[in-house]
Amino acid sequence: MVIVIIVLALVFDYINGFHDAANSIATVVSTKVLTPLQAVIWAAFFNFVAYFIFKDHAVANTIAKTVVDTYITLPVILAGLVAAIFWNLLTWWYGIPSSSSHTLIGGFAGAAVTHAYITKGYMPFSDIIEADKISKTVMFIFLAPLIGMLISMFITLVTIRRNTWGKLAIIGLATFGMWLMFGMFREQKVDENLQKYFKVDKYKKEFAKHPEDEKVKEKLEKAKAHYALAKSFTSDFDEVGGEVIAGRIADTIDLEYIEAGKLKDVLSRKLKLDKLKKDAYYDESLTPIYEANLALLDSCKPYFALYREVGADSVAHACANILGVRKIDNYEKFAKSFKVDAKKDLGKELNKADNRILMYCIGVLVLIFMLSYIWCEQIRKPTANRMANMFKKLQLLSSAAFSIGHGGNDAQKVMGIIGAALIASGNIGDFKELPNWVPLACYTAIGLGTMSGGWKIVKTMGTRITKVTPLEGVSAETAGAITLFMTEQMGIPVSTTHTITGSIIGVGATKRLSAVRWGVTGNLLVAWLITIPVSAIVAALCYWVLGLFGI
Repeated sequence: MVIVIIVLALVFDYINGFHDAANSIATVVSTKVLTPLQAVIWAAFFNFVAYFIFKDHAVANTIAKTVVDTYITLPVILAGLVAAIFWNLLTWWYGIPSSSSHTLIGGFAGAAVTHAYITKGYMPFSDIIEADKISKTVMFIFLAPLIGMLISMFITLVTIRRNTWGKLAIIGLATFGMWLMFGMFREQKVDENLQKYFKVDKYKKEFAKHPEDEKVKEKLEKAKAHYALAKSFTSDFDEVGGEVIAGRIADTIDLEYIEAGKLKDVLSRKLKLDKLKKDAYYDESLTPIYEANLALLDSCKPYFALYREVGADSVAHACANILGVRKIDNYEKFAKSFKVDAKKDLGKELNKADNRILMYCIGVLVLIFMLSYIWCEQIRKPTANRMANMFKKLQLLSSAAFSIGHGGNDAQKVMGIIGAALIASGNIGDFKELPNWVPLACYTAIGLGTMSGGWKIVKTMGTRITKVTPLEGVSAETAGAITLFMTEQMGIPVSTTHTITGSIIGVGATKRLSAVRWGVTGNLLVAWLITIPVSAIVAALCYWVLGLFGI
């Protein structure tokens, strides 16, 4: 079932690519800057480039944790995926630019709620779904297009200013503000990754459930103290990087217990304890198996404290003797998994927060825009034809930026689903252990999907909402790209469809409100609002049908 889910997830990613291809290429095609074939190849290439830019996978982590872990099972994920694929294909067929993101989230949540109600009876919605993550997603159904609209209006109004130097000054100030904002995002991510490393959030949740448990309280206090101490070393992260800061922290805080925890996680995965615990929650006959494996883990724990003294091989050998041949299967692979390095892992976690490559890309994009204005408006005599040609060329850059944002945002959603399946099956213990092949496969699939195009939706996005000129295409795509970059940094899954639609409405409204076909826009809004509930209902039916077949 894991293999089926991975294949279906990549199929969904592919469908997402051609479903959302219109978002990246509609304005470029409608303004005749590129032919449809050239446009999809251009967009697909930059979809894949996003793989090298976004490292923290914050959006994927949000998707994976939309549902409370207890109710994430392989049939739930499978039903959610089938529902998402169905709704995506249906809306594509009718040319409706709905959100692939919200389709996936609605399907995942709907299947989980149905699973919980069927197996355990009625319970509060908040016990099944992570309310804070769903509420942020729902809130950005409205905020993402609004932000895109406001940014595109700002860019359009600044661009049409006749005073070149005044225009450049405003662009410079706006870029400086954006640079500060992305710097703030980086600081927040360093802080979040540090908290995850010391498991502050995990122990907070455990303490909230069991406030009377002294052991949990002690672990939480220890994690908070170490996090607070470690945070004091991160002030010069930009200058020295994650590895240096990890070294400073390791010199101050003894990370031996972190290594012991990692060894425990290695054995837990090998014994599939998380999966057994979840299965035993639904089938009490599995409780003895879970308890037997838990006892094996407890028998190995004393050796974890000797890790630094005797080395990984000796600890692996001792644990292998306790677990026995049947539990080990492949000893070489088992022994290799015992080679943990707490300091190195901390450095990697901190470096995932580094978003400067994205900031440099934005800086280069802005610089090219500014030089283009100087060339066409100051060095050469500005004419209508010359300015139109300039904006056509700039559209290549703005569409590339939007495609990077599209790839970075939407490919991560499928990564989150595959990550949830790997965790539910016991293949990995936590999302941060996601194998490298997962992001590579997801970015490849969405790129191939984009190359397949989405011609039905191109017409709606490129012509039916408002007539788009090259100048307005640049404004809309740049605004959409900035919005996607911002929300990715915040870890909020938003719809690229909603974002670019809001941006196109913004450039249309800048001319005059009547330039926007509000009837079409109203129909789009209705499609956006019903996507999550309809996907949830379809997923509930899919889960029920799977149950009829004994899945």
